Amino acid sequence: MIDYKQYITINPEIRFGKPTLIGTRITVFDVLNWLANGMSTNEIIEDFPELNENQIKACLSYAADREHKIQIAS
Repeated sequence: MIDYKQYITINPEIRFGKPTLIGTRITVFDVLNWLANGMSTNEIIEDFPELNENQIKACLSYAADREHKIQIAS
C-alpha cells in the first residue's frame, strides 16, 4: 500500500481544510469522485497533468485507511 502521507495534506487555509494533494488545490474527494464516475487514471492525468499515478493511488489509500479506522472505532 502506498504511503498517502507523502502525497496528501490538510491545511485549513486550502479548500476549507479538506485533504488535498500536496502542491495542488485538488482534494481527495475530487479524485475519488472522478474515479467513481468512471474516469480512468490516465483520463484524470490527461485532464490534470499536474497529477501522477502515485497521487491517485494515494487518494485510494487514504480512503481505505479512513474506512479501516471507522470500522475499528465502531
